[in-house]
Amino acid sequence: MTPSALLLPRRAVKPRETGLTMVIDGGVPLGQFTDQIELGAEYIDYVKFGWGTSIVTNCLREKIAVLDGSDIGFYFGGTLFEKFVLQGRFEDYRRFCEQHGARHVEVSNGTIDMSNAEKAGYVRKLAADFTVVSEVGFKDPGRSELLPPSEWIACISEDLDAGAALVTLEARESGKSGICRADGALRDGLVEDVLNAGIPERHLLFEAPTSALQTHLITRIGPDVNLGNVPAQGVISTETLRLGLRADTLTVFERG
Repeated sequence: MTPSALLLPRRAVKPRETGLTMVIDGGVPLGQFTDQIELGAEYIDYVKFGWGTSIVTNCLREKIAVLDGSDIGFYFGGTLFEKFVLQGRFEDYRRFCEQHGARHVEVSNGTIDMSNAEKAGYVRKLAADFTVVSEVGFKDPGRSELLPPSEWIACISEDLDAGAALVTLEARESGKSGICRADGALRDGLVEDVLNAGIPERHLLFEAPTSALQTHLITRIGPDVNLGNVPAQGVISTETLRLGLRADTLTVFERG
C-alpha cells in the first residue's frame, strides 16, 4: 500500500485466515493474467480456475507458475469436480489436482444430483491430502431459492464437520443464484440467518462478483469478510471498499 496519514481499517496480512479474497479466472490470456496478478498479489489469497476452464486452457501450468511466484493458492472450479464424479472418475480428479500441484480443492454439488451427505463424504476423502473448500447452493436460481435457510445452515455445518476449511456460499460468477435472486438482489434474510447461526465467519466465503454485493457484505460483516468470485480486474476496487476508500463505504469506515 502507498503510505499515507489516513486512518484505515486494520487488515490482516498474508497468509491470513480472514479477509480472504478469492479471484475467479474465466480464461483470460496469460499476459493479462500475469499483469492482474502482479498488480493485486498483495490482496489476492486464492485464484479459482472457474468451472472447467482448466481443461481447455493451454497455458494452465504457466498461470500456476505465476501464482506460485506470488505465493497465491489456487484450485479448480467445483463444476470440474462434479464432471469427474458424474463420469465415475473421482480418483482421476484427485490425480489431476496432484499433478498440477494443487493444495486446495473445491467440492460442490451445484449442478449434478448429489445429496449434501454424499458431498460431505467426498470432503472427508480429500481432507487428509488437501485443504478442502466446499460449496453450498445450486447453480440454478430457482432450485437455490427452494433451499430454506435451515438447510443452508445444516449443509454448511455438515461440510465443516466433514473437514472443509472453508464453505463457499454460491452466487456464481454472475451474482444471480445461490445467496442472490435471479435479478441479482441479495437474499438478505438468508444471509442474516447464516450469520446468526453461530458458524464462525472465518469459515464462510461469500461469492460476491459485483461491487454491490461486496459493499453490502463488507458493510454488514466488516472489512475482513471473506469474498469470492472477485474479477481479477476488480481486486484493487474491492480492497478500496474494504478500507473505506470508495464512496460506497467511505463513511462506514470513516475513522478507520
